[in-house]
Amino acid sequence: MNSSEKSIDFSLGEHVVYPLQGVGVVRKIEERTLRGHTVMYYEIFLDISDMTVMVPVDKAEELGIRAIVEPSEALKAIDGISNRLEPVPVDWKARYQMNVDLLKQGTIASIAKVVQILYHRSKIKELPVQERKLYDSALRILIDETSLSLDKPREDLEALIFSRLENSPSKREA
Repeated sequence: MNSSEKSIDFSLGEHVVYPLQGVGVVRKIEERTLRGHTVMYYEIFLDISDMTVMVPVDKAEELGIRAIVEPSEALKAIDGISNRLEPVPVDWKARYQMNVDLLKQGTIASIAKVVQILYHRSKIKELPVQERKLYDSALRILIDETSLSLDKPREDLEALIFSRLENSPSKREA
């Protein structure tokens, strides 16, 4: 079966999550011929970076592109950031790699975990630039996805997320 015969998982106008990139919307689904091979592509617009990416339909799952989660899963992820924080590496490079790996998993729970870890770390000591960018990206993805999932304004979700982070028992941990 070639990629043009593969079933299309996402539809036009559907919001999707592209791990490490952000929440986007499928703007086109089209065939493109490259080097004699016809391939179906998703054209996904990523608002977070004001960028459009072309992703082969048959590579979308491999790249971790997924639909927006159900409301119950979004709420579970937000509630999870109130949980006790497990110990994390003190060395920023090891912590950075651990967080990149979590983001690559692409689940809303792993994105929320990165937000939780880096938020609490930033309360102890200012984050290095790389970690700050990672935190900002993870927070934006979490807010964008939960806002879409729960059909609530981004500002409301941002306030809810920060209230959960502030009331977390993990504030005492390094």
